[in-house]
Amino acid sequence: MAQDSENFRDSIGTINEEGKRAWVFPKKPSGKFYEYRKYVSYALLLFLVASPFIKINGNQFLMFNVLERRFNIFGFPFWPQDFHLFVISMIIGVIFIALFTVAFGRIFCGWMCPQTIFLEMVFRRIEYWIDGDRGAQIKLDRQEWNAEKIRKRVLKWVIFFIISFLIANVFLAYLIGSDRLIQYITDGPLQHISTMVSLLIFTAVFYFVFAWFREQVCIIACPYGRMQGVLLDNKSIVVAYDHKRGEGESGRKKWRKNEDRSALGHGDCIDCFQCVNVCPTGIDIRNGTQLECVNCTACIDECDTIMEKVNLPKGLIRYASEDEIVKKEKFKFTPRLKGYTAVLVILIGVLVGMLFLRNDVEATVLRLPGQLYEHKEGNIISNVYTYKVVNKTTKDIEDIHFELISHKGTIKLVRNKDFKIPAQKLAEGTLFIEINNSAIKSDKEKVKIAVYSGDKLIETTTTAFLAPRSYK
Repeated sequence: MAQDSENFRDSIGTINEEGKRAWVFPKKPSGKFYEYRKYVSYALLLFLVASPFIKINGNQFLMFNVLERRFNIFGFPFWPQDFHLFVISMIIGVIFIALFTVAFGRIFCGWMCPQTIFLEMVFRRIEYWIDGDRGAQIKLDRQEWNAEKIRKRVLKWVIFFIISFLIANVFLAYLIGSDRLIQYITDGPLQHISTMVSLLIFTAVFYFVFAWFREQVCIIACPYGRMQGVLLDNKSIVVAYDHKRGEGESGRKKWRKNEDRSALGHGDCIDCFQCVNVCPTGIDIRNGTQLECVNCTACIDECDTIMEKVNLPKGLIRYASEDEIVKKEKFKFTPRLKGYTAVLVILIGVLVGMLFLRNDVEATVLRLPGQLYEHKEGNIISNVYTYKVVNKTTKDIEDIHFELISHKGTIKLVRNKDFKIPAQKLAEGTLFIEINNSAIKSDKEKVKIAVYSGDKLIETTTTAFLAPRSYK
């Protein structure tokens, strides 16, 4: 019997015994937590849609332009030269999620994950509006393809496609920038065929995920469910069934009016299966914590409603840890949580420090590959270099010129002496560094170069300078 009770762990609830897809038709949730989730979800949806179109100091609030290797995070521009900052930001995000998983389980999935928000708060709400609640959806799925079913299916699929297309446009704004997206829309799709094809591919992916794949993303594709198995322990607060109270000594039993359940040894669970019917991933939370559970709290609301109807205390399913249920221990800030918090605070401090120390201009001067030094008249040694100067600001930088500050010598540009760098652009070219042999002490000298905008020093950089061995 113990083995039979664990059979649910041998397979997932969305696959039947024949290995085919078992569709989940969750009951429409309602209750206190569902209302809170709606507020959080719509605020995050607004943030998600608005972020590419918000500008801070001329920078898009969020942008991940992989093709041009340009990233904006909260209005801060990140270039390839700032990749270490981007990596630290991503590590902070991972540690932040790990910290909350250790403390509160898979709360990110149920409350903040875009997949859950779009599926539960957009697509499924449209489905409830068109197809009806759980019973009506099951009936519609089983009935023949008559006029009613065709009308409802076509209407739902068209609306799903339109929403997927809008999501794809927002997604594209994150990748190429909102200004360019608006320009493409103004120009018309025929002027940008390749972009339109990419947009349709994104639309098809989103449509596939939200119209068909659905909860399978959380169960099969997303690694977070597996990761929580490593991070969770008995002290983690998760959506949990109070098996001590629900099972009692004689197990759960259907509700019978005027029956003294406590005298018979039965727990408060009346085996109504409403917690299963409302679950968006089709699991039975009474079996304990499972990787399919996304902590959406739908079972909490539904169970509280049932408990209220049968005059039993609420909280049979609630946010709780295993230790709280078994040992009645309250949540504690454990050494493990303290460790994650310390790492998170240190990384945030490092990132903030690096952001304050980061220059608005970054210059790189490198010797031209394959070129040796040149010995010129007057005992002058000349080396040829390529330079790149990145302007990370939203304003043009005028009158850029280089000066040699470590040695007595000159810098000559192949182009005009002074030039400007457009906002958020890269200037590059070729220059020569010429130093008198009397100032050279080795065959590979390190020289320091200053970059000026007019009379203002904006950046310094170093490079190698080659000379004959006889000058050691």
